[in-house]
Amino acid sequence: MVYWHWYPGMNDLIETCVVIAAYNEAPAIGRVLGELCQFPYRVVLVDDGSTDHTLKEARSFPIIILCHATNLGQGAALQTGITFALQDPTIRTIVTFDGDGQHDPADIARLEEALHKGVDVALGSRFIQGGQAWKIPLQKRLALKLAIRVTRWMTGLPLTDTHNGLRAFNRSAAARIHIRQNGMAHASEILSQIALLKLRYCEVPVTIRYTNYSLNKGQSILNSINILWDILGGKIR
Repeated sequence: MVYWHWYPGMNDLIETCVVIAAYNEAPAIGRVLGELCQFPYRVVLVDDGSTDHTLKEARSFPIIILCHATNLGQGAALQTGITFALQDPTIRTIVTFDGDGQHDPADIARLEEALHKGVDVALGSRFIQGGQAWKIPLQKRLALKLAIRVTRWMTGLPLTDTHNGLRAFNRSAAARIHIRQNGMAHASEILSQIALLKLRYCEVPVTIRYTNYSLNKGQSILNSINILWDILGGKIR
């Protein structure tokens, strides 16, 4: 449920909307929004029922804020933000962006450039040539490599990265993709829909900045197994 939003007035010529799903991101969200607000994007933050000071931190920036009354999950929060962004006919590009500080806003321009060249979806990759993964732990790298193999088998997409939250959709693709997996399995669901809908896609090199905070916020091994179980069980379409 969305019960509150703040729209302080923005340039109507802005065609790119950056959607952030945030749940208890108070330690990082100020830096994330401070960096993003230096770029000419419309920013929509969906506070997914946070119980810390995420909302208080976010209100300090010239962004749109949507709120879930309770925590629904990152997938649900992203769908809320995307649905809201699509209500504005001037928005041509929708970008998903993590709230934990792992992403570099400068990479968004690369995703936009890929869309301008004719693809429907530009997927950020830390493993493609030119991409970077700062201080990625070995355990995390191995888990991601396994996820890549499973996703290739499941979707047929020859991807180099899978659970990367930095991605861009043109308006048509954003309207056609519907996220039904409320939790973290939404990342695999999006890729499945790209394959099923036969959307044109490409991978774009991006930088992922691992910190102690982002690693602690990341998926546990148990949650990763649960996501894998959803995939293998055929729950993701």
